[in-house]
Amino acid sequence: MNLDLQEKTVFITGASSGIGAAAARVFAEEGAHVAVSYHRDQDGAQAVAESVRALGRQTCLCPMDVSDPDSVTQAVAALPSPFDQLDVVVLCAGRNVVTPFEAISAQEWRQVLDVNLSGPFFVAQALAPRLKDGAAIIMVASVAAQTGNANHMHYAAAKAGLVNLTKSLARALAPRVRVNCVAPGVTRTPMGEATVSPDYPRKNLLVQRFAEPEEIARCIVFAASPVAGFMTGATLDVNGGRYLR
Repeated sequence: MNLDLQEKTVFITGASSGIGAAAARVFAEEGAHVAVSYHRDQDGAQAVAESVRALGRQTCLCPMDVSDPDSVTQAVAALPSPFDQLDVVVLCAGRNVVTPFEAISAQEWRQVLDVNLSGPFFVAQALAPRLKDGAAIIMVASVAAQTGNANHMHYAAAKAGLVNLTKSLARALAPRVRVNCVAPGVTRTPMGEATVSPDYPRKNLLVQRFAEPEEIARCIVFAASPVAGFMTGATLDVNGGRYLR
């Protein structure tokens, strides 16, 4: 299927590893130029940028702390052409900490919500003036938004907020910009595998395996593409049947 992404400009947070890195590569394979945003992992971000460049697409590195609105504002102001005008924004930066309810400190609660909920808001707000007519924003949430989780409820609560932020932002930016959400299940990334036990797929997933980052990335790319042009305010569940168990 032709997703009509040739020469489109894409900005991805959390693009130095995991789902964000996979999305950067898939967008580039579809012919898009990709700005690689990251916080600390410069080596990972550089490797992703090189893979985008190897596919003949333009790229740039954009370091920012999504939880800090000043950092976001400064990073966005420094974006070079062609990324000063954007067709797609993917908000994939996230942080998960496994801590039982009784042990979650006020500081940890704030830090997890700052990255996973406030961060996407800050980035979307900063980039909105740079979005072209017909642009798309994709939030990356989690199946935890729907199921809850006793051992990382701050993460689950933040991702649930992200699902609602998707709906609210879709209303705010319509009809010029579409806003959708992809809610993955546990994915074979360092963060994903660190949050569950080895027998999790057998017990909890109908497909009885983890997702590969590329599987989630392809869903993100589809939702961002003009092919999904009638979809906005929606959450695409990609969780191997976790929500049914």
